[in-house]
Amino acid sequence: MRWIWIDKFVEFESGKRAVAIKNLTLAEEHLHDHFPGFPIMPYSLMIEGVAQTAGILVGESRNFTEKVVLAKIKRATFDGMARPGQQLRYEVKIESITEQGATTSGIIHLDGQPLGAVDLMFSHIDQNMSGLDFPEENFVFTDDFKHLLSSYRTHC
Repeated sequence: MRWIWIDKFVEFESGKRAVAIKNLTLAEEHLHDHFPGFPIMPYSLMIEGVAQTAGILVGESRNFTEKVVLAKIKRATFDGMARPGQQLRYEVKIESITEQGATTSGIIHLDGQPLGAVDLMFSHIDQNMSGLDFPEENFVFTDDFKHLLSSYRTHC
């Protein structure tokens, strides 16, 4: 099963920036389990939402030919909590991109107010310097995933 932590893209500039939203509802199981009686969205899942938004932006910039994986969380800061009934907005931009990978910066807004910042590094694993070989097929951006992605992307 693949967990998607974004609901849709609302802006997408190929190779530059993307904005995605995530609506928080009590219909999501993880909100029931995280602090029963006081549900909040875990910070780790917000980081993953930024990583998915940024990773898709990085992958799309190379026409999904690279296997893009999260390599490092450079920074993650939060100034509040997100609860059911609220909306997260992930705004990410590519800071740099090379044959080996990319760095991105992201801002998380909660109902229009700043909530956090997440800076990430991604690796294009087929371009690794370790000499390791990976399967030929793109197991990150599969055809099924690209089809699913097309249903999340709006006409930006």
